[in-house]
Amino acid sequence: MFDTLTGKLQQAFKNLRGLGKITESNIGDSLREVRLALLDADVNFRVAKDFIDNVKQKALGQEVVRSIQPGQQIIKIINDEMIGLLGSENPRLGISGNPATMMLIGLHGSGKTSTCAKMVRLLRKQGRTPILVAADVYRPAAVDQLQALGGQVEAPVFCIPGETDVIKIAKGAFSQAKGENLNTLIFDTAGRFQIDEPLVNELVRLKEYIKPQEVLLVLDAATGQEAVNVAIEFDKALNITGSILTKLDGDARGGAALSLRAVTGKPIKLAGVGEKVDDLEWFHPERMASRILGMGDVVSLVEQASESVDMDDAKRIEDRLRKGQFTLEDFLTHLRQMKKLGPLDKIIGMLPGAAEVTKGANLEKSQKEFVHMEAMICGMTPQERRNPNILNAKRRIRIAKGSGVSVTEVNNMLKKFNQMQKMMKKMGKMQKKMFKGGGINPAMFGRR
Repeated sequence: MFDTLTGKLQQAFKNLRGLGKITESNIGDSLREVRLALLDADVNFRVAKDFIDNVKQKALGQEVVRSIQPGQQIIKIINDEMIGLLGSENPRLGISGNPATMMLIGLHGSGKTSTCAKMVRLLRKQGRTPILVAADVYRPAAVDQLQALGGQVEAPVFCIPGETDVIKIAKGAFSQAKGENLNTLIFDTAGRFQIDEPLVNELVRLKEYIKPQEVLLVLDAATGQEAVNVAIEFDKALNITGSILTKLDGDARGGAALSLRAVTGKPIKLAGVGEKVDDLEWFHPERMASRILGMGDVVSLVEQASESVDMDDAKRIEDRLRKGQFTLEDFLTHLRQMKKLGPLDKIIGMLPGAAEVTKGANLEKSQKEFVHMEAMICGMTPQERRNPNILNAKRRIRIAKGSGVSVTEVNNMLKKFNQMQKMMKKMGKMQKKMFKGGGINPAMFGRR
């Protein structure tokens, strides 16, 4: 979602990198570009002004390190200030005890109900046993939606059909949680299209009764500056403990994420990055700052890979690649592991500088090609996957029909795979020669 902001900041950084000396006049133009980029991203104007003032003050007072270019030093200061803007610490949920309670609040359409279900997966990883509580008694089908989502994450959902008193619902939820030995209650509360007195009063009553350890405000990142105004009002009424930004995978400008912490003083704890029940991540300020500044987020990518990728499969594929024994069956496993990491544009966004290099590339087309490749390989028999040489014209026509592609696409995929196989065999032979009689010392490559 920060693509536009990242692009404009990168342009400003090009000018900064060329600076031979830091003076008030020569950094003025570049920092003005940074300020305009922040304002264009819908960052609160006071937050943007304070941000630039802090960067300028620190840059002018910074001692120039001889080994580092002055422009690079300013970019480092901008990075540090960005982390401070988003929140210098990595917040966690303050959930403990039995029972523990938490309220998710927010306006209609912010993603409260789906976020409740996503919270279940997150809390289970912490050893908690959650129950979802349907306390949105006004929105049509809110209870049905929560029950459907509860089924997806295999979590119990407490509701009293037709009941409009949230305190009675809360009493019943506590009773069921105690009876089923469930130690964490997640309350999905009512929302409105705007904050009004009845909504606030109801939420205050519920909060006083359930005494939640976490009152989390769910905000749609796409609402931009208005999200900050909503956060201020909710915080005044309910003293929120933090917020969850949803739809961070969209094409919004990102001003809410950059303004929220500075304006409310409350941390952004989690980020919704998709519609699936697993698409909820911890909000890491330093990693988010790195993404915004176009420096990637390799740490998150590695963490995601370690959770999604079967390391035994990965090692087996690597060994077969080295030996030149890579088959279409191995290729299918590799494609499926890549798919677990998420969309291609998301993966590329986590690699330093990759977004700039792939600018203009049709990533959506590449993603579709991966899907077609998987379909084609799935249309083959195990024997055909292990030995593609037996794929005659008749077999290729069958595979094309079964996977919904043309015969030409099947031929192209097999041609690319054949080229890749040949390349891997050459690399394997070259490596053997290097370490056998090629006169190369293995110690040069870390071998003993």
